[in-house]
Parts: sequence; structure tokens; C-alpha cells
Amino acid sequence: METLAAQLLIAAIKAFIVVNSVLLAAAGLVYVERRVAAWIQDRIGPNRVGPFGLLQPFADVIKLYFKEDLVPALADRTFHRLAPLISIAIALSLYAVIPLGDYILVAGERVYLSVAPHINVGLLYVLAMTSVGVYGIVLAGWSSNNKYSLLGGLRSSAQMISYELTLGLSVVGVVMVAGSLDLYEIVYRQQHVWNIVYQPLGFLLFLVASFAETNRAPFDLPEAEPELVGGYHTEYSGMKFGLFFLAEYSNIVVASLMMTVLFLGGWHVPFVPQLPQWLGLQEGSLGMALFQSAVTLSKTAVLLFLFIWVRWTVPRFRYDQLMRLGWRVLLPLALLNILATGLVLLVV
Repeated sequence: METLAAQLLIAAIKAFIVVNSVLLAAAGLVYVERRVAAWIQDRIGPNRVGPFGLLQPFADVIKLYFKEDLVPALADRTFHRLAPLISIAIALSLYAVIPLGDYILVAGERVYLSVAPHINVGLLYVLAMTSVGVYGIVLAGWSSNNKYSLLGGLRSSAQMISYELTLGLSVVGVVMVAGSLDLYEIVYRQQHVWNIVYQPLGFLLFLVASFAETNRAPFDLPEAEPELVGGYHTEYSGMKFGLFFLAEYSNIVVASLMMTVLFLGGWHVPFVPQLPQWLGLQEGSLGMALFQSAVTLSKTAVLLFLFIWVRWTVPRFRYDQLMRLGWRVLLPLALLNILATGLVLLVV
């Protein structure tokens, strides 16, 4: 019983740290996106609230908190309230199985750097939860009783279902190479050679599908402002809108972390896997855990910059182009990648 209580306490502490870190990361990502957008468009960017505008995200949160919560008279109030909660709950729950590093030794016991470590179906859990996330957006569009919101919700459901196939199939090659669905095991297998070397096409497919799954430009059709005002969140204001906003940025971080874990070696350093030992870091020490987390987050930061860069560079697709790309280009390529991987494994 004491061991179970200790495990529950450790899991609760890790969950508390993860949730608050995600909230701060989302606020920081908003600031970075504004800065990068200003740089790309040759503007100044946020520079009024705090030094270099660093407090601008917190000012935005305070503004949203004090905004009036408006609900349309004919909206379904229950589902209108529930939709943003579903979106943010799903977004935060995805972090439970994603590892930032290996483990820390505490009183001789291993404390792994994820809330739920070594889940033997960890990858399936992530894919399953991302597929459930579409319910929040669909309910938001339907419950608002607004034709623009409804169209945004329908677009999102069609888009996410279409690109989920490519997203799921793109990681089958990684599972075939690693021989496991455990995210820790997948990272362990990449100590010397990253999966992106074995699965370059799989990485590109996962990257493109991630843009579509997170509703980011050039795939932001569910909230296309020239056509749908704001799409599924047109009738949302205050913190309800803020929760949708937070869920979107949280999903971007999840997608980048998953690409790091599945294809970019996780916490392993490129070209010099012995670097931690050269620096005198011991396995299971706090220094090693911080080093591994820094490596993982550095790779993730590069991918986050790519998400922002593409948004402010590539124009939005038409909806027929989006569907054609998903069904007639990406899906056949994903199936071809699985076939090629199977043949190579069979021969080698």
C-alpha cells in the first residue's frame, strides 16, 4: 500500500509539473510566433508590455479572463460549454506517455521522466487520443447553432479523419523497425542511428499530416477567416476561446515532441552518443536528466520554429486541394512506405 501511495504521489507531482509547464510553454510559443511573424514580415512585433514585449502573452490571458462570456440564444449551452473542455483535456492528456528523458534515481528507485512511463501501447494511446480530439471541434461547431461554425466543424472532422490515416500509417514503419509500441523502447533503439535515416518518407508524411491534424496553415481550413469568419470558434469568447487557442498550441508541441521521439532520436545526441559520459554525467543523475530533457526540447524547438515559419510563408490550400493531397498523394505514399519497409526488413 505504501508503494502504491508513493507511486500515486509521484504521478500526481509529475502531472502537476507537466500541466503547468505546458501552460507556460503555450504562452511562450504565442510570443515566439508573434516575434517570428514580425521578423518574416519585416515588422517590429510585440514591444510594449514588459521588456521586449515578454509579458504580452500574460496580458492576453488577463484580457481573455475579463472578457464577457457570450453564448448565442439558440445554442445548446451544455455542449457549448463542454466542447472547449474536451479539446484542452485531450491536448493535455497526450503528454502522459511522451518521455523527455530516461529516468532519475531517487532513493534507489527509478523515477522516469514521463507521467506514465513504459506503456507497451504508448504510441497507440497517442493516436487514439488525437482521434478523439476532433469531438471538441465538431461539438463546438454544431452546438453554436451558426452555419459558419457548423461548416468549420464539418471541415475539421473531414480533414482530421482523412489525415489520421496518413498519420497512423506513417508511424507503422517506425514500429516495424523498432519492434515495439513503447515510446521509451523506440527511443532506446535510436541510440546510434535515428529512425529518420530508416524512415525519411515516413517522417515527411508525419510532418505534413501533423500540420493538418493541428489545423495549422496551410491546412487551417476549419477556421478560414475569409470564408467562415472564425470557423468552429466563431461564437466563442473569453476563456472558452482561450481554451481552444491553448489546445491548438498544446497540440503543436505534442506533434513536435512525437516527431522528436519517433524519428529524431529523442534525448540522444546526434553523431556523439557518448557526449554525456564525456561531460561526466552519470546515468540516473539529475544532471543527466536535465541534459536529456534539454536535448529533447532543443529538437522540439526546431520543429516548432518550422510550424511557425510555414504558417507565415505558405498560402492556404483550397479545400478540394487539401482532400486531394490527403487521399490521392499522402495515403498511397504511406502504404508504399510500409510495403518498402517490409521488403527491406524481409531481405536484410
